[in-house]
Amino acid sequence: MQRKIRDDNIRRRVRRALKIRRAMSGTAERPRLAVYRSAKHIYAQLIDDVGGKTLVATSTLSKNVRTQVGNLKKADAAEKVGEDLAKLAKEKGIESCVFDRKGWPYHGRIAALAKAAREGGLAF
Repeated sequence: MQRKIRDDNIRRRVRRALKIRRAMSGTAERPRLAVYRSAKHIYAQLIDDVGGKTLVATSTLSKNVRTQVGNLKKADAAEKVGEDLAKLAKEKGIESCVFDRKGWPYHGRIAALAKAAREGGLAF
């Protein structure tokens, strides 16, 4: 019984993610900010879908973020990832992007990352 509920939740999230993904595409000028969260970590990357390249990527496992995260709460760690992503994007000359939350609800860690990225200078 427990397995079926989990599988249904995953199936619904993936369906939402595909629906969202059909409606957006990243370019070199305005890449797609794709966010993925696992139980322990959060990952974010700026993707040029036209060229098929990842322009910038960071996560709680990245060297420069891992040292800052330490024993922070997950939402605070997501903020650090958002700040680092905005800093790396600025270095690459990227000022705006399209936000792809991959079917995750826009609250908690996802919202914290987005807020920190906006405060860091990314527009979306």
